[in-house]
Amino acid sequence: MSNFKYWFLAARPWSFAMSAISVTVGAVLASVHGFFSAFLYLLTVAGIIFMHAGGNLLNDYFDVTGGIDTLQAGTAKYRPHPLLEGKLKPLKVRNAAFAFLAVGWAFGMALTILCGWPVFIIGVLGAFGALAYTAPPVGYKYMAFGELGVFLIWGPLMVGGAYVAHSGRRDIKPVLVSLPLGILVAQTLLANNMRDIEHDTGRGFKTVANLLGETASLTLYLLLMVLAYAAVAFMAFLGPLTRWSLLVFLSVPLAVRLLHEMRKGVPENADARTGNLDIVFGFLLVISIILEAAL
Repeated sequence: MSNFKYWFLAARPWSFAMSAISVTVGAVLASVHGFFSAFLYLLTVAGIIFMHAGGNLLNDYFDVTGGIDTLQAGTAKYRPHPLLEGKLKPLKVRNAAFAFLAVGWAFGMALTILCGWPVFIIGVLGAFGALAYTAPPVGYKYMAFGELGVFLIWGPLMVGGAYVAHSGRRDIKPVLVSLPLGILVAQTLLANNMRDIEHDTGRGFKTVANLLGETASLTLYLLLMVLAYAAVAFMAFLGPLTRWSLLVFLSVPLAVRLLHEMRKGVPENADARTGNLDIVFGFLLVISIILEAAL
C-alpha cells in the first residue's frame, strides 16, 4: 500500500459526510430566507473538512501516544489504523494534523473577512472543541464529555455557523434545526464508546458508556434516536420547520434495523453504522428544506 493510501485512511474521509451534512443544512436554511452563495458554501465546506481531517489525525495521535488505543481496541478491529499499525510515524501524524488545522483556520479567516466577526467567534469555538477533544491539558473525551462536545460542534456550531456565513444574521431557528443532527452525532460517539466499554475501562478513562454500563447505555442510545425524530416532528408542526421535514421519517426503517442489531450485541462498526443514520437523516432534512424553499 502506498504512503498516500495510509494518509488517506488515517484522515478517515468517510466521516467527512457528517460535517458536510451539518454545513449544508445551515446553508439551505439561509437560502429559504433568500441568502445563498455557492462560493461561500464551498469555502465553508472546505474549511470544515480540513478542520475535521486535522481533528481526526490529532485524535489518533493522542489516543495512540497516550496508550488509549491499542491493537485490541474495537476501532483497530474494524478499520485500518495506520498510526497504530506503525505505518505512519506519530510525529508526522501530529505535524500533518496541525497543517490540516492551519489550512482550515485559513479558510475560516477568509470567511471572517467576507462575512464578519460572528463567523470568527463560531470558528474559534469549533477549533477549540476539535483541539481540546483529546489534547492535554483538557482532553474532555476522556472525562465523559465527548458526546456533549460533538453535539455542540456538529449541531449548533456547524449549522449555525454556515447559516451566519450566508445570511449575516444571528437567528435561533438554525440552532433549533441543528439539534437533531447534533443528537445523532452524539449517538454515533455513544455507539463507539458502547463498543469499547471494557477496553476504555481497562485504560482508566471515563466515557458516558462505561459510567452508565451496557444496559443503561443502550437505553440512552434509544432515547437519543427517539429525541432526534421527535424534535423534527415537533418543529414540523410548531416551527421553524414545515411538514416537508417529515421526510426524515423515511429513515426510520434504517434506525429500527440499527437498534435491533445494537440490542443483539454492539457490532465492531457500531459508530460507522450510526453515523450512516445521521447522514441519511441529514440528507432527507436537506431535501425537505430545499422543497420548502422551492414550493
